[in-house]
Amino acid sequence: MKKTALLLFIIATVVFGAKAQKFAMVDMEYIFRNVPAYEMANEQLSQLSQRWQKEVENVGKEAETMYQNYLADKVFLTQEQVKKREEEIVAKEKSATELRYKYFGPEGELYQKRQTLLKPVQDDVYNAVKKVAEERGFQAVFDRASASDIIYASPRIDISNDVLAKLGYSN
Repeated sequence: MKKTALLLFIIATVVFGAKAQKFAMVDMEYIFRNVPAYEMANEQLSQLSQRWQKEVENVGKEAETMYQNYLADKVFLTQEQVKKREEEIVAKEKSATELRYKYFGPEGELYQKRQTLLKPVQDDVYNAVKKVAEERGFQAVFDRASASDIIYASPRIDISNDVLAKLGYSN
């Protein structure tokens, strides 16, 4: 009798404890491609990046031109003039490096602009994913776009379109 009761207890524990976990997938790249605010922000960032890159390249070209002129004129210059020209060239090259760092460095203007423009959209998408997951009872949601180790996932568990609908966009 004790063995039967113990066996029933174990079976009941396994049955009630083995509740299936519910998973879902989203394709963040697909979602972001279908959110106009994200696309506009990316376009704005691209234009800024190109403009800043041209500015940095122009300063670099100025330094290169100064160096080429220096090489051509070096034989005609006095020692003081050589030293002055070399200092000017080094200063121009340093200016180009500082400008590149200012715009494209780890905490540069491009990074800050990206945070300003993209972070609110990313937060909205995250909140929409969270709401859909909570409404449908998912314990975990994986990003299909960034999960390189997922070989196959059923389209039935892809909630990307549901997230877009929650954001107010239809596919």
